Amino acid sequence: MAEELSYVLVTPHSIRKSRTGGILSRLISRTALDLVAGRIFTPSAELVTEYANRIVTADDPGHREIQERIRQYVLENFTPTPESTPRVLMLVFKGEQAVAKIREAVGHILHERTSGETIRDTFGDFITDAHGTITYFEPAAIAAQNAASAKADLLLWAQHSDTEGGVMDSAITYPPGQSVEKTLVLIKPDNFRGPNTRPGGVMDVFSRSGLYIVGFKVHRMSVAQAEQFYGPVLEVLMDKLQGRSGEQARKVLEAEFGLSLTEETQEKLGKLLGPINGRENWEQIVKFMAGRKPSECPAELRNAPGTEKCIALVYQGVDAVRKTRDVLGPTDPAKAPSGTIRREFGQTIMVNAAHASDAPEAAQREMAIIQIAENNFKTIVESWYSR
Repeated sequence: MAEELSYVLVTPHSIRKSRTGGILSRLISRTALDLVAGRIFTPSAELVTEYANRIVTADDPGHREIQERIRQYVLENFTPTPESTPRVLMLVFKGEQAVAKIREAVGHILHERTSGETIRDTFGDFITDAHGTITYFEPAAIAAQNAASAKADLLLWAQHSDTEGGVMDSAITYPPGQSVEKTLVLIKPDNFRGPNTRPGGVMDVFSRSGLYIVGFKVHRMSVAQAEQFYGPVLEVLMDKLQGRSGEQARKVLEAEFGLSLTEETQEKLGKLLGPINGRENWEQIVKFMAGRKPSECPAELRNAPGTEKCIALVYQGVDAVRKTRDVLGPTDPAKAPSGTIRREFGQTIMVNAAHASDAPEAAQREMAIIQIAENNFKTIVESWYSR
């Protein structure tokens, strides 16, 4: 069976209520589809109107009333006003029967269903009064109705994605005088080992920071990008591992040859082996993020997208760097406090679930390296339908 592309639009209400992680968890774990792209939009009135007018279709008369209600919801809640600039998150998935699987995971929004089985059961609302009149309506997420509408909708949003999507850091208004920062978070490749709830779970914990998501990108880090991203770590590791390398080498040599080595010899061994050990550890970090060690990567593949996937998020708000670092926890999961991401999701010092920039300057540097504003959403959608 042929693969399809399909999408989910996470509504402005769901984003404001920090439900994005929960929605993502349901989509990945329930569908087993491949998340291939994502982009934050602040859609124009033109885009909203054109998209909304596609929602009511002639081929599904059984749900015409709901379609009309969703169309009206989109017009009312996605359109910018002088008072607000709504943020919408477009998630793109690939796989067999992608449209049907996503529609099943999103679910219908009927007031008599309260099982929590689907995204709309859990995060949506359909409330009526005694006369059956809808008094409150929140769909939580919107999905394509069929493969044809998925194609048309994705191409429409791709057409607007350069000017109305990306890092939308002007969407949030702050009181005068507040020192607002942007910081980068990476949900690392260890969270994508098969379909599971981990990527959304990590996002859920970051939501405790009270910050705003203003950028979202599904990224495959190249070896060259990983080398540059983790470049400052190399020298630290080469220096830091001298003591441990010398101590371990001394123990091995004394046991193997029956020698008794001096502290001076141990220090010399550390100076010799520390840089070697440090570089090997650093290469393993690059491999973890990009899929290849630099020393084993052919020159022609250094700048190619890697085999490992991560999600890059830009969070914005007052004291954003400290808040994300506090929620993240220390590098070593064993030393991280309960409730932090690395304690809950990390395994080792390297396989530790997520990264967060440690300073505003580092965030700017890291965002530039992974090209956070790059519109790979448009590239993926348009190349898929031009095949």
